[in-house]
Amino acid sequence: MSLLEKPLIKGDKSPKDVTEDIAHLVEAKPHLKWLWMVLSAKSMLLFYMVVVGCIVGIGMGLMGVNHPVGWGTDIVTFVFWVGIGHAGTLISAVLYLFRQKWRTSIARSAEAMTVFAVMTAGIFPIIHTGRPWLAFWLFPYPNQRGPLWVNFRSPLLWDVFAISTYATVSIVFWYVGLVPDFATLRDRAKKDGRKIAHGVFGALSLGWRGATAHWRHYEMVYLILAALSTPLVLSVHSIVSFDFAVAQLPGWHTTIFPPYFVAGAIFSGFAMVVTLMTLIRIAVPKFKDYVTLDHMELMNKIIMTTGMLVGYAYASEFFIAWYSGSKYEGYAFINRAFGPYWWSYWTMITCNVVIPQLFWFKSLRRNIPVMFVISIFVNIGMWFERYVITVTSLHRDFLPANWGLFDMTFYDFGALIGSFGMFFTLFLMYIQFVPAISIAEVKPVLGTGKEGGH
Repeated sequence: MSLLEKPLIKGDKSPKDVTEDIAHLVEAKPHLKWLWMVLSAKSMLLFYMVVVGCIVGIGMGLMGVNHPVGWGTDIVTFVFWVGIGHAGTLISAVLYLFRQKWRTSIARSAEAMTVFAVMTAGIFPIIHTGRPWLAFWLFPYPNQRGPLWVNFRSPLLWDVFAISTYATVSIVFWYVGLVPDFATLRDRAKKDGRKIAHGVFGALSLGWRGATAHWRHYEMVYLILAALSTPLVLSVHSIVSFDFAVAQLPGWHTTIFPPYFVAGAIFSGFAMVVTLMTLIRIAVPKFKDYVTLDHMELMNKIIMTTGMLVGYAYASEFFIAWYSGSKYEGYAFINRAFGPYWWSYWTMITCNVVIPQLFWFKSLRRNIPVMFVISIFVNIGMWFERYVITVTSLHRDFLPANWGLFDMTFYDFGALIGSFGMFFTLFLMYIQFVPAISIAEVKPVLGTGKEGGH
């Protein structure tokens, strides 16, 4: 039996089984595994809050930014987290428009990952300004500052609009998909006599009754939101790449950045989805019937494909630097590979180009521990990609007398590691209090493969 013919949901589930398996996690008391995971994530979150508090209270001097490296790990980590959020939009919107049924079990968690990743990313540019209490100056609004307005020609301002639009559409798209399931939980809470849960889910379900008109309006809105979200897959990270590409600095001033950044974002985003789906399968054994090895294998194929695209982009950069005949451009890339930060460049190449090639072997593509480790390496490599682009281009520019080195401090590491505490805390809370798999979307694909029934 081919992969396309295999049932998407294992265990010969009935519609009632689907409701019970998914709703039970929300209704039951938290499991011990979940409590330990939340405790670990919250410890990291508290550490993150302390580190950010010190940076804001004392100043950016605590971090490694200096002259000439004025952009440090705040910008690196910002771009990293925005990239993580790309797979959610791709899985939930693009695959929905192409009627890919295998997305149903993983779409909601991918959407949640997008929302939480963008929330995590948004903090870093605000920290980087050094004056986070003036962050509202980034928005154009009537004010008393005379002619002092934001610079609409700056790609940093385009980021504000792109990221805020992306976050808004992603949150609405995620919430609309939750409405039918909130109604299911509301009805179950009423049946069980849980008044508080009934009131909460009743408010969240927006009066959903499952009528034909409700389903028709729901499907229309969901389709419109998917169509609105799809261009964002290309536009958001393209605009983020303009932060670098519109500069005159060698190593940044390149037209390959928009497609290169988009491919890298999908690459890292799917790696994070694999990481999270692996943890969900461990934390909730029943979900192994819904998030199957077939789902994981398909995502691993996408990781392998986008990994090759990213590798092609790395090679293209060197070719264009040589072909251009610009000695400054050529030196920028030679310096990346063999300069003081050679270790970060080859870490990036190893994690992003070499290690994902293991997915050519089916036995490794379907091995949970192997795919988990590879997904971790991919995200390590993608963080180093942004580090290489930012730091190695800045630390040696046109004037040798202006050269310098960038060294990460305790606070750089603390903000980076702590941001994972924020992300995982939000994601674990979501798993416990919201249906992590769409009940309404899974039921129609029971007993079907990617192309239909048996």
